[in-house]
Amino acid sequence: MPEGLAANLATVRRTIAERAERAGRDSASITLVAVTKTFPVTRIREAIQLGLKILGENRVQEAIPKIEAIGTSDASWHLIGHLQTNKVKFIEGRFAMVQSIDRVELVAALDRRLGSPLEVLIEVNVAEEPQKTGALPSDLPAIAQAVHQARNLRLRGVMTIAPMVPDPEQARPVFRRLRALRDETSQRLGTPLPVLSMGMTEDYPIAVEEGATMLRLGRALFGSR
Repeated sequence: MPEGLAANLATVRRTIAERAERAGRDSASITLVAVTKTFPVTRIREAIQLGLKILGENRVQEAIPKIEAIGTSDASWHLIGHLQTNKVKFIEGRFAMVQSIDRVELVAALDRRLGSPLEVLIEVNVAEEPQKTGALPSDLPAIAQAVHQARNLRLRGVMTIAPMVPDPEQARPVFRRLRALRDETSQRLGTPLPVLSMGMTEDYPIAVEEGATMLRLGRALFGSR
């Protein structure tokens, strides 16, 4: 077992525990998603052996051969990157969650294609960065309503990618805003939305302090790609 991955995981868990305690939270309520994009099957198997059972992939086409090699019994696969409508046919039976729902048209296309329930998150472009995917905050109510009414989609919460900033503290307002948007959406729909997927390698300690329940970590675990 490569010492690097085990040591990195220990550091990450220690950081999560420290920041959770600072925020008066239970670190056990925070789920790690190991972002495996560009990493080979051998490295992914090592992560699974260390207890990292939720794996995040950005691209459907890259994920499919990995899922076929590893399967879905020992690992739960999350799509965390942009989903094109022409790729929805590849989701069922492979992914346990799609974290990147960002438009009503995608909700309709995915719901039509599925024959069984799928957990989803709505990706919100909180900072409204023009180069990024994700729904604008103003579009969140309509998308949430569409998911709520869909036959085969189960809305679990929201996701965001904070801007790349020199100081991770600058991401704090983005995380705080996502949490507020989640709370507003939950109240509007009258249903619990427990998942706040926010925080990556650069800013996950801040995300923990601001209520993240799911962290998406690649380099913090595996090192540089």
